[in-house]
Amino acid sequence: MGSEERDCSSGKPLKVLAFDEARFGLINWHRRRYCPKGFRPPWVVRRAYEWTYLYAAVDPTSGESFCLYLPGMDGLCLEAFLEHLGEAYGGHHLLVVLDGAPSHTSGRIELPENVSLMRLPAYSPELNPVERWFQEFRRALSNRIFETVELLQEALTEALEPYWQDSGRLRSLAGFSWWVEAIESLGHQ
Repeated sequence: MGSEERDCSSGKPLKVLAFDEARFGLINWHRRRYCPKGFRPPWVVRRAYEWTYLYAAVDPTSGESFCLYLPGMDGLCLEAFLEHLGEAYGGHHLLVVLDGAPSHTSGRIELPENVSLMRLPAYSPELNPVERWFQEFRRALSNRIFETVELLQEALTEALEPYWQDSGRLRSLAGFSWWVEAIESLGHQ
C-alpha cells in the first residue's frame, strides 16, 4: 500500500510526507571551477541580501512533492504552507515529518484538521529526505547570479520541473531504504 495506509481515527488514507524549507538568495554558492593553468577563475559576486524560501513536502515512497515559495521562515509561513498542503491532499490524513527548527516548534501554529506533525531527532538533517533534494538545487544554482528574487524563483522552478515530470527521479533521490521499509511495514501490522 505504500504511504497511503488507513488512519484509524479519521478513516482517511494516511500519507507520510517529509518536510523542510530552504533559503535561496541572490547571494549565490560558489563551487569549484576549472581554468587553464595560470588563470584565476572568474567569480561574479552579487552583494544583495534578498531571499526566497522554498517550502517542500515529499513522499519518498511515491516521488510526489508539494512546493510553495514563501517570504520567510516563521510560524505564520509554516502555517500557510500546511494549510495549502492540507487542501491539496484533502482526502488524506497527512503525517508531516519535520525537524526541530524554531518555526516548527512554535506552539501557536494552527494545524489543518487533516495534518499531524512528527518531529525528527535534534541535529539529524541526514534523516530528512528533503535535504538531499535541496542539495541538488544548490548544485544547479551555484555560480549563477540573479538580479531579482523572481528570476531566482524561475530558475529554481526550472530545477524542480524534471522531478515533477518524472516522480521516479525524486523517489530514487529521496526514497531512503529505511524510510520506504518503515512506511511499508505500516501496512503489515
